[in-house]
Amino acid sequence: MDKNAFTLSKAPEISLSLAEQKQGLLSAIIATSDDAIISKTLKGIITSWNPAAERMFGYSEAETIGQHISIIIPPDRIDEETYIIGQIAQGNRVSHFETIRIASNGDQIPISLSISPIVNSKGVVIGASKIARNIRERQIANEKQSILAAIVASSDDAIISKTLEGIINSWNPAAERMFGYTEAEVLGKHISLIIPPERFQEETFIIGEVSKGSKIDHFHTVRLAKDGRQVAISLSVSPIVNDSGMVIGASKIARDISEQLLVQREKERLYEQVKALNDKKDEFIGLASHELKTPLTSISAYLQILSTMVTDEKSRLFVARTRLQLKKLSALVSDLLDISKIEAGRLQLSVERFDILQVLKDAIELLSYGNNNHHISLKTEIVELQVTGDPNRVEQVIVNLLTNAIRYSPGTDRIIIYLSREFHEVKIGIQDFGIGIAPEKLKDIFTRFYRVDDANSNVSGLGIGLFLSQDIILRHKGRIWAESEPGIGSTFWFTLPLDE
Repeated sequence: MDKNAFTLSKAPEISLSLAEQKQGLLSAIIATSDDAIISKTLKGIITSWNPAAERMFGYSEAETIGQHISIIIPPDRIDEETYIIGQIAQGNRVSHFETIRIASNGDQIPISLSISPIVNSKGVVIGASKIARNIRERQIANEKQSILAAIVASSDDAIISKTLEGIINSWNPAAERMFGYTEAEVLGKHISLIIPPERFQEETFIIGEVSKGSKIDHFHTVRLAKDGRQVAISLSVSPIVNDSGMVIGASKIARDISEQLLVQREKERLYEQVKALNDKKDEFIGLASHELKTPLTSISAYLQILSTMVTDEKSRLFVARTRLQLKKLSALVSDLLDISKIEAGRLQLSVERFDILQVLKDAIELLSYGNNNHHISLKTEIVELQVTGDPNRVEQVIVNLLTNAIRYSPGTDRIIIYLSREFHEVKIGIQDFGIGIAPEKLKDIFTRFYRVDDANSNVSGLGIGLFLSQDIILRHKGRIWAESEPGIGSTFWFTLPLDE
């Protein structure tokens, strides 16, 4: 056989093999594509449906071959198919056509379509090939980007981004208002444009931190405006990273704190002013209380002598009443002196072991002596109970509470004192059956100079007894509170810790 004839006869087989290889390669690309690839006739009948189309729309290939493409087109978008087929029939290609298609479960899928005409060997258009890409994630990303852009544009804070070399590459409207430079004036310029020369080292520090991936929060500093003004700002700087996680720049948020600093300085000035006045007031109270003690002691001594000298009953009554009022005045002066000591931090406790029951009995005896119209009873099962503290200060609390119980119970004659041991503390309660305290006023009764009823001129006092009592009990690491019901009475409770 002729050698050339042999060669010619083999050529068609080689061409066929290459075509098969090409067809196999195309089939593999279609089968492994992440994009849905669909072919259809010019009448819209589906002729091919790749695995990505199955995943995207939920229909298997068997369910769609031979079906009309409208199976995945929303009814209100059928006109799009007419337009697309019209373009394809003319041999035109439709690229990046964004629309909506429907999956088998009813979900609406945003897609980008690219449609190409399919021609036969004679060049006649016989169908269309569609590549559909799900753009939901891209749309979400775009929406987020739009939201972020809107936030940056509308922010009252200056938001600036720059490279690690300090070159400005974004500058929002707030930055324009704050520093006076337009975006066009600063883009491509170095950030040192707004940094005072004596603060250049701050930029070195900031870039060093950001380069390490660190964030800087609320860095108070000063920057320069275009007109030379110094703007006090609070700066927060975050690293900008690329898709590979590499730091490529910095994002700065600058807040103008000039007004805030002015307000802070004014507050500090007023605080120092008030503190100075308060110190003078405390000094005056302490001095006045101390100076009043001397004449009061003398008056008390003279009245005591006078009480032994007068013989007629009427005069003795006047002296007794005068001594009682003097005693009240002395108590008020003592309270004022204690207030000044508390505020100066000089109220000292003389700590020792003592019997709380005996202190209660002493206080009852003291109050009963000058208040014959009230019967004070003690309810307890305790015979003796040792606590650690200042017995005189604890007695002062009990006397204050008993005095208030008598003062605010003008129409009754009964007061009950409770003493009990509960877990690791001793609990004492003083109950009266007087006018009571309104619920909204209970929260304020331990406040200095607070009086429950200022309108009642028959009830004397400066409103400092309960404040002093609270301070003494808290210094003993105890608790103090009140329970009351208007018209029925009040019970004041306090506790003292017991030694383990």
